Amino acid sequence: MLSPRDQLLASHDEFRKLAMEHTQYAQRLESLIQKRYLTDDEKLEEVRLKKLKLRLKDQMESIERIHREHIQQGRIA
Repeated sequence: MLSPRDQLLASHDEFRKLAMEHTQYAQRLESLIQKRYLTDDEKLEEVRLKKLKLRLKDQMESIERIHREHIQQGRIA
């Protein structure tokens, strides 16, 4: 049985797009974190990436919450 998150990845285009973007930002952030020293531009990029990742995570959690509510309403009705 698929988790609600896996169901959304399989069936919800917007959720899948957000998840892919989140992964890309996380990978770029990880590559920055691995560096011993960051340029000023890289430091700004690091902050920007963290904010973008957080925004995407919030959007994904909102979609998950709505999905869970719909499932619960379906069971109750």
